[in-house]
Amino acid sequence: MKKLRSQEWFGRKGRDGFLYRSWMKNQGWPGDLFDGRPVIGICNTWSELTPCNAHFRELAECVKRGVWEAGGFPLEFPVMSLGETQLRPTAMLFRNLASMDVEESIRGNPIDGVVLLMGCDKTTPSLLMGAASCDLPTIGLSGGPMLSGKFHGHDLGSGTGLWQMTDQVRTGEMKVEEFVEAESCMHRSKGHCMTMGTASTMANMVEALGMSLPGNAAIPAVDARRNTLAQATGRRIVQMVREDLCISRILTREAFENAIRANAAIGGSTNAVIHLIAIAGRVGVPLVLDDFDRLGSSLPCLVDIQPSGKHLMEDFFYAGGLPAVLRELGEAGVLNREAVTVNGQPMWNNVAAAPCWNRDVIRRFTEPFKAGAGIAVLRGNLAPDGAVIKPSAASPHLLQHTGRAVVFETIEEFHARIDDETLDIDETCVMVLKNCGPRGYPGMAEVGNMLLPQKVLRKGVTDMVRISDARMSGTAYGTVVLHASPEAAAGGPLALVCSGDMITLDVPKRLLRLEVDENVLAARRAKWTPPRLPDRGWLKLYVEHVQQADKGADLDFLVGRSGARVARDSH
Repeated sequence: MKKLRSQEWFGRKGRDGFLYRSWMKNQGWPGDLFDGRPVIGICNTWSELTPCNAHFRELAECVKRGVWEAGGFPLEFPVMSLGETQLRPTAMLFRNLASMDVEESIRGNPIDGVVLLMGCDKTTPSLLMGAASCDLPTIGLSGGPMLSGKFHGHDLGSGTGLWQMTDQVRTGEMKVEEFVEAESCMHRSKGHCMTMGTASTMANMVEALGMSLPGNAAIPAVDARRNTLAQATGRRIVQMVREDLCISRILTREAFENAIRANAAIGGSTNAVIHLIAIAGRVGVPLVLDDFDRLGSSLPCLVDIQPSGKHLMEDFFYAGGLPAVLRELGEAGVLNREAVTVNGQPMWNNVAAAPCWNRDVIRRFTEPFKAGAGIAVLRGNLAPDGAVIKPSAASPHLLQHTGRAVVFETIEEFHARIDDETLDIDETCVMVLKNCGPRGYPGMAEVGNMLLPQKVLRKGVTDMVRISDARMSGTAYGTVVLHASPEAAAGGPLALVCSGDMITLDVPKRLLRLEVDENVLAARRAKWTPPRLPDRGWLKLYVEHVQQADKGADLDFLVGRSGARVARDSH
């Protein structure tokens, strides 16, 4: 084992060594802990304002048990916690800020290896991005999904059920009293969303990348086996330090290809596109938007789970979880079997014998739940740098559609007008929302899955084509085109769309086209004025440096391996 980084602090003689050791001893640590044990930082996103992560104190204690057992010295530290359900205007606005918190906390402290505790949507990518910029031995541990929601004798999926019930209340199919009753029925245990939303998707991505021990993605938060996994994770990180198994050896091009394919197979969130590109950017792995279409769009969806299907994460776990899915991909020849994982084994060694206990939940590659259901990347004069759609969550009859645009310049205008009975809109129209991208909102909020007008819902219509530069919750569904790049606030073509324009969506041809003459668009562009930019604080820094969605919406000065060059240096 090479010399421990922590010994640059605790192994010093004289005044500096006295300072580092003595101040730590005020917590009661005995002196022999500073004589060469690997110091393991437990990066904790616990917060009572992040409900999905509110059980992380207990989880951290389980990790510590494993670290102690393996001969390490565990030290827990907090970083900014991002709760999608509470944080305004959107947790995505602070993903990059939290990643900087993680990076500098790791860089500036006497840490030899890191355990990342993550759960709610943006905590996972932010922790991976920050740790990737430091390139120390690192392992991920997700908090686990909630138990399945139960309401009036039926399963109720977090997020997905909310969107469904909201429409039912708006059309009078559901009483307001029942809607309120469902609040405590949907979320009834510790953990993150139990649909295949962004939290569950990113937990699966951590495992598919090889950044966690096998089984991490699906064990319910309240299942004792989640604590067992946490203890095993604590043991393993100590060994990773001794082996000098750093994050850059795991986050390879092959690992990201596995994650893209896994995302298709599980029917994962469109948000994974932005997050994986951003994580890859931090380790210098070339990953572009078209990789998601080229590698994943032709793959089948194997998992029947909400929002694409009917089951929930608890069912997914009992059926075999992600290892069973990865085995199917491996046997079909579309998995990079030799990709290194945090347990030191190639991916295929971890999943080759993975069982599947329920083929209603996890289908065979040759008998999939849905065919060709990965992320589709669209291009055309409305999104020259790309836009994305999740076909498995869309209505098949709308995947090829031409309709009249009904434009909302801001999300505030949308809320003010959508239920106006005089609004000129019907189910054949294309709803367009502007100024909700990385710079426009700012932060690129999950507002792309716009509610349908009440007068359309009353006809029994449940889906329309919707286009925006925004994101949508991974728990959402519908024929929703997202991440249009460049965004409207950056002067992208979306800014030029007017109500009444005709728009063509053709997913099989990967086309998104505004049917307006170029001379007309040029005249509109000459009259366009950019929005006013923030003038202080994080908002100012973010808007001035955030990249577009097709680049992962990271800050331009954080991309590349610039952090890794100095993270392990002595100070």
